[in-house]
Amino acid sequence: MIERPIHLEFTHRVVFTRGAFAPGNAALADLLARADAGAGSMQRVLAFVDAGAASANAELTEEIRRWFCARDGELELVRDPVVLPGGEPCKNDWSLVPQIWSAINQEGIDRHSFVLAVGGGAFLDLVGFAAATAHRGVRLVRMPTTSLGQGDAGVGVKNGVNFFGKKNWVGTFAVPYAVLNDFEFLRTLPERDRRAGLIEAIKVALVRDREFFDALERDGEALGRLEERALERAIERSAEIHVTHIATSGDPFELGSARPLDFGHWAAHKLEGLSGFRVGHGEAVAIGMALDLIYSVRIGLLDRDTCERALRLIETVGFALFDTDLDLEEAGRPVVLAGLEEFREHLGGRLTVTLVPEVGRKVEVNEMDEAEVLGALAELRERAGVQV
Repeated sequence: MIERPIHLEFTHRVVFTRGAFAPGNAALADLLARADAGAGSMQRVLAFVDAGAASANAELTEEIRRWFCARDGELELVRDPVVLPGGEPCKNDWSLVPQIWSAINQEGIDRHSFVLAVGGGAFLDLVGFAAATAHRGVRLVRMPTTSLGQGDAGVGVKNGVNFFGKKNWVGTFAVPYAVLNDFEFLRTLPERDRRAGLIEAIKVALVRDREFFDALERDGEALGRLEERALERAIERSAEIHVTHIATSGDPFELGSARPLDFGHWAAHKLEGLSGFRVGHGEAVAIGMALDLIYSVRIGLLDRDTCERALRLIETVGFALFDTDLDLEEAGRPVVLAGLEEFREHLGGRLTVTLVPEVGRKVEVNEMDEAEVLGALAELRERAGVQV
């Protein structure tokens, strides 16, 4: 047997700006200038734009085209931006993957070129998966247009699409060349989508950063009103913690079974599917976190006062803690419980669920007491005033 360790080093870049495609904004150009252009002297870029983002920003595709035209000789936009469907449904439509591959192939995008993805977290997952599997990986620049994308999904290293009715069943780990967070996009979002990223900020604070949790509590009312500066502060710090975790956890590609940044996600992923994605990812994570927080109290891991602090913050920033699809049953058993086995399968190996014993600290458990999960569901139902 010949055995050698292989060490790879990646650089994860996240840049914050406003008005990325305004004529005088050079943030994207500066990022692309860092890269080797290969045999040619000009950086070639193929842009994909989320149809939802294009609809909310009527001039977006034209602004992208003009921005690149102003840099003729330095950067080449190989064709007009390709607009494709976004939102969670795009991850259920496999036909979009070969469409992206086809554009990459037709335009001669290679490993020294760039794919630019502009859109929400689900759209970035879709385009990122296609980019990571074309030529075994072409360079990707993500430009998240939602609060969830800018603070969480868009700054990660995972890509995926849904298959077999399961979330992210097909996917890759690939560090993007860069992430460019343009706060200007947040101004055009519906209120629901601006709010969604706040739950991931609360999640990382609970798991990793007590001071951040305290800051979110202080800003709670402002965050509930979606005040711009408070929202941007939360997104910036959330993104920073996510990137730091990826870079320093020792397991950026999740080879182990622990997923601390998936706190609350075992039930959330199942609830999204049960609702036909009527319940958005942020809304589902809020409910999943609430379920795991109350469960932790019931098994003696977390004190009730801390749990109430966390639940109040979740509610203060505008999230519900229960959805009636949690009560869907099959053979007399809540279907959401199947999310535990699906989560174990997704992780590989043993079931490993992250719980919070105190703000800023996490533990992993390898089993969940079904009776106490059902008890936690009953508490959430009662809190919401829902009759069985």
